[in-house]
Amino acid sequence: MTEYKCFDCNKRISSDTLRKKVRCPYCGYKILYKSRSATTKIKAV
Repeated sequence: MTEYKCFDCNKRISSDTLRKKVRCPYCGYKILYKSRSATTKIKAV
């Protein structure tokens, strides 16, 4: 299950909620993005 975030109100939205409409169900904004996990840097030896 993929989670998206609204660019305007910053609420989390699951892909099941979206289905065919690409709009935030909370504010109606059309721009959504996938939230990324934190990156981990590994130092080479």
